Amino acid sequence: MTFRQNWGEERVYFHNDSGQLVSLPARWTSVIEADPFVQVSAGRSLFRMEDLLVLARLIHALTGGEGRR
Repeated sequence: MTFRQNWGEERVYFHNDSGQLVSLPARWTSVIEADPFVQVSAGRSLFRMEDLLVLARLIHALTGGEGRR
């Protein structure tokens, strides 16, 4: 098994039972640790605070800084 980053994504490579080289996103496996937020929230929250702040800044930039209140 090999673990590496390709095209901005961490991937795991291995040979399956047929000998074919297979690649999966590392986050689908146990090779890398789970995001601490995902572990603590245990499915109770759909969004991380950091992601919501990035989204808010993006919306602010796309709307010219004008928001509705």
